[in-house]
Amino acid sequence: MNKSYWVYIMASRKNGTIYIGVTGDLRRRAWEHHEGKIAGFTKKYCVKNLVYYAEYAYIQDALERELKLKAWSRSKKLALIENYNPQWEDLRLTL
Repeated sequence: MNKSYWVYIMASRKNGTIYIGVTGDLRRRAWEHHEGKIAGFTKKYCVKNLVYYAEYAYIQDALERELKLKAWSRSKKLALIENYNPQWEDLRLTL
């Protein structure tokens, strides 16, 4: 069985605070953020809705994509989310 890696974006609300991360277990990680199980930025700013994710076969590819996304302007990040998930729905519920 092949392992997958995920680049994901969490948001506090539409056009709110966003967080970009990488994980090997998207379902678990999204739940941890949503439930406030992870101390730090996402818990402090109530960033708990999964609004974007992309799957990668190799961790290096996922890490490179994460770094590229983090370097983007805020407006470009918001456009990515809008194109992928126009309603800013919590995609955690669809995993």
